[in-house]
Amino acid sequence: MNPVLRDLVDRQGGLVTRGTACQVLPEWTLEQACSSGSLLRVLPEVFVDPRLLEVPPPSTDRVPLIGRLAPDAAHRAALAWADGRAVLSHVSALQVWGLPGRSTGAPLHLSAPAAAGIRSQPGVLVHRYHNFLLEPPCVVERRGLPVTRLERTLVDSWPLLASADRRAPVIRAVNDRLTTPERLAGALAVAPRLTGRAELRTLLTRLAEGCRSPLEIWGHERVFTGPGMPAFRRQARVRVGRRTMYLDLFAERERVDIELDGATTHGDPRQREIDLRRDALLATAGILTVRFAHRRLVHEPDEVRRETRAILASRR
Repeated sequence: MNPVLRDLVDRQGGLVTRGTACQVLPEWTLEQACSSGSLLRVLPEVFVDPRLLEVPPPSTDRVPLIGRLAPDAAHRAALAWADGRAVLSHVSALQVWGLPGRSTGAPLHLSAPAAAGIRSQPGVLVHRYHNFLLEPPCVVERRGLPVTRLERTLVDSWPLLASADRRAPVIRAVNDRLTTPERLAGALAVAPRLTGRAELRTLLTRLAEGCRSPLEIWGHERVFTGPGMPAFRRQARVRVGRRTMYLDLFAERERVDIELDGATTHGDPRQREIDLRRDALLATAGILTVRFAHRRLVHEPDEVRRETRAILASRR
């Protein structure tokens, strides 16, 4: 490759546009680099160093070149092609936000104003909206890249994710305090035709009620509800001595803390020791901790419900 072109590509992280290259070199130099395989054209006017390609997945002949790039390179290539007319959105923006989203080989997503004059390309889907502005509050910068704001990103991504994967980004975003159920509900309110809207609304209701994991949501909906169950406080904040703890389900009158142990907790001696010390500390404040394992909650919900009612009755 021409040394000037090589230096230009290296200084831009392995990516160059035709417009940038032709400011300092004749166009034939760029074409020659492509013919020799030193550069790859991944989008109109956008070229990358082949070293940015990830290990090719099966049947790569059906995957556009931009779908074979490492995520950061793919994002930068799509934005270079958009040239300020669109921003990363949907599952592509989820990836930039550090949340589970786009998988390798899947199309990238951009959002743009309706009048932006930009159309989808192989491997890149462009969503055009009226009343969408390429500035705050519609757009923010994350990791140096322009993306849709988090609440809109999560709502837009919801119907694109597999049913089993939809909840994880929303729950994690709330748990990491990147957003709140209330702000997400506001974003959902302006998307009345969203596929799966009712399911997302239910999830946001559960999160607003204090559930913080799929297991807690399962327990809320199928186990710790109905006749004989108190109005549990979820993620109740309790301070004992110098330590502050959050209880999964707290029956305040009975002074009973119900803890829901996830599947990964079982068999971890270190976590077991931490839990025992925590339970002992709560006992000094008169709080009885009762733990139910993931297996029992999922496979024995009726038995767990009966045990819980009996424990609560004995404490009244």
